[in-house]
Amino acid sequence: MLTFRSPWSAAFGVVSVLHLVLLGADVTPWDSITKCLIAPVLIGWVVSVRGPRLLVVALAFCFLGDLFLEIEPLFVVGMAAFAAGHVCFIRHFVSRGAVAGLRARPWLLPLLVLVAVGLVVACWDGLEPALRAPVPLYALLLVGTAASSLVVDRVAGLGGLSFLVSDGLIALGEAGRIDPDDLAPSLAVMTLYVLGILGLAVGIVREQQRSRATDCWPTLPQQV
Repeated sequence: MLTFRSPWSAAFGVVSVLHLVLLGADVTPWDSITKCLIAPVLIGWVVSVRGPRLLVVALAFCFLGDLFLEIEPLFVVGMAAFAAGHVCFIRHFVSRGAVAGLRARPWLLPLLVLVAVGLVVACWDGLEPALRAPVPLYALLLVGTAASSLVVDRVAGLGGLSFLVSDGLIALGEAGRIDPDDLAPSLAVMTLYVLGILGLAVGIVREQQRSRATDCWPTLPQQV
């Protein structure tokens, strides 16, 4: 049975709320430090409930992404780390039947791709030359995570969508379409990010444990 009553889940809630408070109050560098603690604390929870190792790897890449994005010259490196995390998420959902689920919902992937294309087009003119190649590729990975998670587990799907919207806001900020220094966009980005990785982690662990419960039923002897 999936439980949230653990020191790790409590720590995740405390760190996440504390980060949002510090971010809103513009308390540096503590807002950056607490941001970089969000994914590691969630890893602790996943390990405590014996979640998939691939999920741990994905969240580790998220931690590296958070870390590198705080260092302005390493923004692209941070994107690469998050991209690797999304590859892990997609790989997991594919192993849990996402391809068949997407075939059963043929409208879902094209719809999300259309949203991603619209976002890239809206940002394109404002992006620095160094970001014009990686942004479309990263957008496709965001779509891959969102689409594959939606057809495997509802909670994970909400997490994947939250991640997509959060990073979409970051892209709009990098393109100058919104002011990333404004309080509202910053809080929105981080709130959606927290909900995103939490939803993905909880959904993946929940689906794994649900599958174990299904698989544990004894097999009835077949009549010859």
